[in-house]
Amino acid sequence: MTQPNSIDAVQQMLTDQGYVCGRALATVVFLSLTLGRPLFLEGEAGVGKTEIAKALASGLNRRLIRLQCYEGLDASSAVYEWNFPAQMIAIRTAEASGGADRGVLQTELFSDDYLIERPLLQAMRPDENGAPVLLIDELDRTDEPFEAFLLEALSDFQVTIPELGTVKAPQPPIVIVTSNRTREVHDALKRRCLYHWVDYPDFDREIDILRARAPEAAEALSREVVAFVQRLRTEDLFKKPGVAETIDWAKCLLALDVLNLSPEVIGDTLGAVLKYQDDIQKLQGSEAKRILDQAKADLEPV
Repeated sequence: MTQPNSIDAVQQMLTDQGYVCGRALATVVFLSLTLGRPLFLEGEAGVGKTEIAKALASGLNRRLIRLQCYEGLDASSAVYEWNFPAQMIAIRTAEASGGADRGVLQTELFSDDYLIERPLLQAMRPDENGAPVLLIDELDRTDEPFEAFLLEALSDFQVTIPELGTVKAPQPPIVIVTSNRTREVHDALKRRCLYHWVDYPDFDREIDILRARAPEAAEALSREVVAFVQRLRTEDLFKKPGVAETIDWAKCLLALDVLNLSPEVIGDTLGAVLKYQDDIQKLQGSEAKRILDQAKADLEPV
């Protein structure tokens, strides 16, 4: 599929993939696609940062390559590794057969045949469907040295392998970088990207998201679920529920054939929407009823 040629076309393409977003996010996605700039998305966990990369890959019919970041991630894990077991077998085979020219053997050992490509290198390779979507997920989990390493990849869309030289992408990948902001990402990397803060959606947009992701849910139940979750986010919680939790909770309620929320149902299913025991403990007893009453009051026509 060709890239969308307008903001409205981007918004429609994402909607067709079940991703409901506002015009501001659709605008920055359009600019990222048009200008070939990486897109840096920050926001709380579960607000849909990762999902936008999946929706883009599906909507554009491109390959999705995901680099899941973690503490201690280094270049060898992100770009490439040599297949040492296969190299050792080749060396033993050469020795058993009477030995080969050392220079020839070394050239063969450090060739593409023994190269294990990791996400960044995979994203630099040509693809018949067009440049892939490269998702660098939760960059804030990595160490600062890895950020510095990414500068070359995001500036020139190339990586260097000492034994083989520099590999440059024939067509820049579509890069989505996400961060939950557990720490600040360095300005030098942010400057190479377009930036957008992905916030919790308002009531109407979250309803639209739930309709797209859990269409089998009754309208009344969907509205109660969203109103309750929206109220939950105003409480003093260690981890406020994201959109992902709203969708999961609605699907759990559907599996239990629940038609309307009640304090008892909420108490039994809180593990789908809250992920910390301290938060769950706060909603025991009358607290769940209090928030549910507030949520239902929010739904009453003025």
